[in-house]
Amino acid sequence: MLKYLFKRLALTIPTFVALMFVTFVAIRLVPGDPVEVRVGEHGISPERLAYFRHELGLDQPVWKQFLDYAWKILHGDFGTSLRTSQKVLTEFFTLFPATIELSLCAMLLAVALGIPAGVTAAVKRGSWYDQILMSTSVVGYSMPIFWWGLLLQMLFAEGWHLTPTSGRIDPINYYFEPVTGFMTIDALLSDQPGAFLDALRHLILPAVVLGTFPLAVIARMTRSSM
Repeated sequence: MLKYLFKRLALTIPTFVALMFVTFVAIRLVPGDPVEVRVGEHGISPERLAYFRHELGLDQPVWKQFLDYAWKILHGDFGTSLRTSQKVLTEFFTLFPATIELSLCAMLLAVALGIPAGVTAAVKRGSWYDQILMSTSVVGYSMPIFWWGLLLQMLFAEGWHLTPTSGRIDPINYYFEPVTGFMTIDALLSDQPGAFLDALRHLILPAVVLGTFPLAVIARMTRSSM
């Protein structure tokens, strides 16, 4: 067991190096000049262009660029965003709570609906309910999630105006300094009436879209295991 574990851990090193190399090459294959993205395509002198290329390390040989890239990755330095000029790691930790919040709500929805649906289908195996659930679950985990998201957005947000189109909260009616990064929790801590419900309204549609796939899988697995 320990031998197998050490073998798997040893394989992670070349895998990680290969992943860094593929990422490095993929970034270099993207059309366009990173300097032009950062400072614009027009109105820059050759001296300023050379300065920014040196700042980004683009004037170095490719092999040295890769070594610098790998060294920074290993030390937790993912560079600076060309769009916001902020540290990538800083932006990651700022926005990561939103991902956790959405994922938790999606999984909660999937478990809360998927398990009862699967149990009912198992109890009524062969019935019309069972057949509808099995057919619906196939559709649920086979359709493209981006298409499903656009469809629900067109219906519930643009068509029926039941949910917001985008965002995490209405910035016009509610404003408060984030404490935890979780919008629902921060809305509760803000003591602003209606802020929590507004945050939920912004969260429900993305959670439904993200939770559709695991809901279908959980329903089928629950039915099959009974």
